[in-house]
This record gives sequence, structure tokens and C-alpha cells, in this order.
Amino acid sequence: MKLTTCLVVKFSMKKFSLISLFVVATFTLALPIGSVFAATPGFGNLYYNGTVVRTVVPPAAFPNAGIDNFYEVHNGAAGQLGIASVAPGADGYRGGHWKVFVVTFNQDATPVLLTSQAAVLAAQSAGTVTVTRNASADFLCPVQL
Repeated sequence: MKLTTCLVVKFSMKKFSLISLFVVATFTLALPIGSVFAATPGFGNLYYNGTVVRTVVPPAAFPNAGIDNFYEVHNGAAGQLGIASVAPGADGYRGGHWKVFVVTFNQDATPVLLTSQAAVLAAQSAGTVTVTRNASADFLCPVQL
């Protein structure tokens, strides 16, 4: 009778270990994907030269590796999306290796919708926004027209 009890306990511990391993593996695999989405505002739709363009695949984090300018607007107007500086067909488009800049409207400025790199740079020149490089947020995400 003592032997039977020992076998039941052994089976239960094995089942418990397999379930625990499955739960840990699930969370481990899900964490990198979730952090990319949380760090990349504008996924799905972006502005490029006044037009809304779509992304092709989910973004992948590539810290400190951006090439093309991408503007992430904070405290902007309603409907504000991220802004791509280039897109397929434009000179210099390199497949969506984005170099992230954070655009913040200054306290005394009224937020307006920014839909192009030219609009961001004009607002910066006018003193309406502050543009700050955020290399740790660089990412890869191709777009389509």
C-alpha cells in the first residue's frame, strides 16, 4: 500500500512539472513580442507626406540601428499617427529601418496634426515642438503605399 501511494505522488509531481514548464515557456515567448508593440506607437498606419500608409509586418525592435527618420508625436492633436520620412519608391527608402525621434508640443503651443517630415521640421523651426532623438526605440517595420 505504501508503494501505491508513492507512485501516485510521483505521477502528480511529473504532471505538475510539465504544466509549470508550459506556462513559463508561454510567458517567455510572449514577452518580446508585447514589448515591441508597446514601444512602437503608430503600428498599422502611419503618415507619409500627408497620406496615411500601412505597415506590412509587426515591428521588430532594433535599438540604436535606425537609418530613416520616424517621428513619434507625443501630446499631439487628435488622430495623430507616427510619421515616416520615406516610403517605397522614395529616394533613400531602406525597407523601414526607423531612426526614432520624439516630437513634443511645447506648453504654450496648440497641437496641430503633423503629417510629414516637412511639417515636423517646420514646427521645430517655429518653436512649436521639441524634437529629441530616442535611439533605444529604433525599430524595423516596412511600409506599403
